[in-house]
Amino acid sequence: MEGLELSCFQIISSAGMAKNSFIEAIKEAKKGNFKKAETCISEGEAYFNQGHNSHAKLIQQEANDGQVTPNLLLLHAEDQLMSVETCKILATELIETYERIFNLENK
Repeated sequence: MEGLELSCFQIISSAGMAKNSFIEAIKEAKKGNFKKAETCISEGEAYFNQGHNSHAKLIQQEANDGQVTPNLLLLHAEDQLMSVETCKILATELIETYERIFNLENK
């Protein structure tokens, strides 16, 4: 497997793990497990950062020697990374909403 392909699959894998962590955080918050939800968000952020770092290396390589040729796999990897960023934003908003509901119901 070539360097670009390997980097793309690292990004896709990290993005998938991050998305799973963010979805798990939502599920935990829905059950009222807010500490576990926070842990899942932290895990998701760590996975996202791994993918982001792999992507940053590709950008640095492109800037240094201009030898990164965009292809469908790279576009897919970047798309996955961007969608995970949206997923994280929505997960944190939903967790806050579930927490408010939980607090109102338990007054």
